[in-house]
Amino acid sequence: MPITPAELPGSADAVVVGGGTVGAWCAYFLRQAGLANVVLIEKGILGQGASSRAAGVVRVQGGTPEAVRLGQWSREFYLRQHEEIGTDSGFTQQGYLLPAFTPAEVAAAKQRIAMQQEFGLPVRWLDADDVLAINPVLAPGAVLGASYCDEDGYITPPRNVAAYTAALVTSGVAVCERTRFTGLADNGRTVRTSRGVISADRVILAGGPQLAAVGALAGLVIQAGGVRHHVAVTEEHPAFADTPMVFDVPSGLYWRPEEGGVLFGMSDPDEPPGENRCVDFDYLALMRSKLAALVPLTAGLSLRRVWAATIDFTPDHLPIISGAPGYDSVYVAAAGGAGMMWGPAVGRAAADVALTGTSTLVDDVSTLGLDRFDASGRSRLAADPIALPFPAKAS
Repeated sequence: MPITPAELPGSADAVVVGGGTVGAWCAYFLRQAGLANVVLIEKGILGQGASSRAAGVVRVQGGTPEAVRLGQWSREFYLRQHEEIGTDSGFTQQGYLLPAFTPAEVAAAKQRIAMQQEFGLPVRWLDADDVLAINPVLAPGAVLGASYCDEDGYITPPRNVAAYTAALVTSGVAVCERTRFTGLADNGRTVRTSRGVISADRVILAGGPQLAAVGALAGLVIQAGGVRHHVAVTEEHPAFADTPMVFDVPSGLYWRPEEGGVLFGMSDPDEPPGENRCVDFDYLALMRSKLAALVPLTAGLSLRRVWAATIDFTPDHLPIISGAPGYDSVYVAAAGGAGMMWGPAVGRAAADVALTGTSTLVDDVSTLGLDRFDASGRSRLAADPIALPFPAKAS
């Protein structure tokens, strides 16, 4: 089957809007569940947005039970991909340190570890000396300790795009690239696109950083936004070959090994939402200074690659898996800024909800609905405390 059918399918059991990690895996899971005709529409080409520009971190050390469950399921899926689809997203188990810098952060980390261990995660607390023993490039005396899980790792984002492209094509999903979603009619049973209309039994909106705009075309208010995120990769240095990943949660700075050097990224919570993908070199300099304070060796390293991506977020840093208000057969799916970490699980849970009304991936998927937000975007859920520091509001 070609990536873009010569003719737009006239009808479908399900139409998924958005060809990023969440939408693509959702379409694949719908097909695997037995739907004969699944159509994926994408305004550009598969993976050209955030999915190919991500840092690829896959972390089971979630800050809430929902985050833990979604992270676990996604990691397990990455591990079994090759057996299931004949290729994979390149998951590498690296281990992940979440350091604490104050006594209050130490207490919060230990409380979080207790919650995570209830789900069977092999997470443990490391004192400062133990942290330096497994990550000797850290500045001595910089941390009081850290939570650590050796099951955490990362994928290769372009390879993930290739994996879900292969899964879509071989499973028989009709992929319609360069096909823009323009709205719904007939109570959501007709999908309008730039290439014509599709009659659909169910519709899943998964537009990533553009999800709010996609929802607006359907008359929906979706509390999700997009914001610029900077990532850079240093030159090679042998000291980083076997070091675990690290996330400085208070500053939002993270780093991991990449191509013999270090990949590091950071988001600015004070930057307003938008789709700016130009590199801010002043902000890059701030990132480098923060990294050098914690990893002094990086101060003298040149950069090989630098880029900025637009990544999605929600005000409470949690995903959206929801029916759409006012519709009987329209659903919404968003990863809340964790597309590589939760994307497959969110896609699977959204497929489950579209097919059966519920999902077993989290204890109560209804808590992740759109109705948790009020008109101003405030959520009734406590925000995931282990997340990038996104803006407080989606717009």
